[in-house]
Amino acid sequence: MKEAQYYTSSRKGYVTCTLCPNYCKIAPAREGRCGVRRNMEGKLYSLNYQEVTGYALDPIEKKPLYHYYPSKMILSFGTKGCNFSCLGCQNWNISQNPDAHSETISPGEAVQMAVDRNSFAIAYTYSEPLIWYEYVLETAKLARERGIKNVLVTNGYINEGSLLQLMPFIDAMNIDVKSMDEDFYANYCKGKFKPVLRTAELASRSCHVEITYLIVPTMNDYESNIVRLRDWISSRLSPKTPLHFSRYFPHYKMTVEATPLRLMFKAKEIAQEKLEYVYLGNVDEEANRTTCRQCGTILVNRWGYCTITEGIEFNRCKKCGSKVDIVV
Repeated sequence: MKEAQYYTSSRKGYVTCTLCPNYCKIAPAREGRCGVRRNMEGKLYSLNYQEVTGYALDPIEKKPLYHYYPSKMILSFGTKGCNFSCLGCQNWNISQNPDAHSETISPGEAVQMAVDRNSFAIAYTYSEPLIWYEYVLETAKLARERGIKNVLVTNGYINEGSLLQLMPFIDAMNIDVKSMDEDFYANYCKGKFKPVLRTAELASRSCHVEITYLIVPTMNDYESNIVRLRDWISSRLSPKTPLHFSRYFPHYKMTVEATPLRLMFKAKEIAQEKLEYVYLGNVDEEANRTTCRQCGTILVNRWGYCTITEGIEFNRCKKCGSKVDIVV
């Protein structure tokens, strides 16, 4: 355990967590919505500090990050708890289970593991790393000192002050935008969507950002939603920001049928009207290639998580010499 950074106390023994927009008012000996931040005698403590539910060397494409050191392997750590309660959570057994099995790994040990495994970066992922705030911040600082990069795979649900303290140590983020509709966030995630957009906008000013959008039939697949997403990325981030549409399959408490392929390709068609790089997860290989915007040469070929950077040389297209929008 470790005392949390962001909270206020009241005379009646309650504390209010100010890390994320939930602003949980927590009674003594109780936890906030994330399940891992507890009021102990008028102080807020992080219960998952140094508690790791799993770690592995993953392809960077699994995050997914397609324009950030393609084909590299990245040491990834996860913890338990989440500040959302998504009905279709893919990792509900750790995100919604504060009693999930874990092992203790200190920030220094995590960084040394990255060094020993020759990993160029550490990814904080699997559940929601932002409610692991104190651990991520300490580990990211140590990693930076050793020349190791830091990657967040996140729902983006954090208050601005907390985010700005962390951002100087973060090199790349994949942010999961679940909808452009407030009702969807309220009903499906038990949260709000505007703080997520704000996180992406702030992060895009200081690090590499890619966006993921899980298309759930009848819930967030409406054309108006896709148009709003496209227009927001184009105007508030950049037309060059990679967008990953991910195909939904029934999971956890969600029983809606899997996303039809026609919806996936339609979403890509709409997004490509203003965005330069749009990918389809869980679909096919061709939908995941990166091609040169000038001459059409395949820059990066992908088959699942097998990746070949075949058309890039000195950060330019081998054929036409155009600068590529990929960090290599």
